[in-house]
Amino acid sequence: MNSTTRTIVALALAAMAAGCRGGGGGEARAAVRVDSARPVAQALAAFRAGLPETRELGGAFAGDRDTLVSRFVRALERADTAAFMPMMMSRAEFAWLYYETDPQAKPPYELPPELMWSQMMAQGEKGISRALGRFGGRPLAFRGYACARDERRGPNRVWSECTLDVVAADGTRAGVRLFGGIIERGGRYKIFSYANGL
Repeated sequence: MNSTTRTIVALALAAMAAGCRGGGGGEARAAVRVDSARPVAQALAAFRAGLPETRELGGAFAGDRDTLVSRFVRALERADTAAFMPMMMSRAEFAWLYYETDPQAKPPYELPPELMWSQMMAQGEKGISRALGRFGGRPLAFRGYACARDERRGPNRVWSECTLDVVAADGTRAGVRLFGGIIERGGRYKIFSYANGL
């Protein structure tokens, strides 16, 4: 992946990390400040401040997760960096629909939402950059995928440890993790994270 593409991906994911504030664009924060002594309820209220209250996965793919995975593969084959953002859970969706259902948000972990989101975004930026570098811009001869874990988290269903059957750069077939997982809520699907095993 060339430096221009890498920069576009980094800027796009930074914008997503900042989220929509008051309906506007918002700016990425230079550093994450977390008050670990603050109760989770207070930390979540602060995290949600300025984000639109969200009741469903907006702009998500309805019907089945296979369609979402196929669109992800097509975007990777085309190195279409703009296509990745709408496929991923947004900051507002994380805040209103997901965070409270994650095991790390509960005792004994109680990871603050700002820290959890920032970690997801940092790992996702690295993951999608590596996926584009190794697989982007060429046919992948995609044959299918399998997810090792399938969990119910409140009203959410999360599939993780998903491997995609694609052709590697040397022409051999490989099962590789190219994203972190899929979230479903109310029959709508999104990529949970772009963190991967690359």
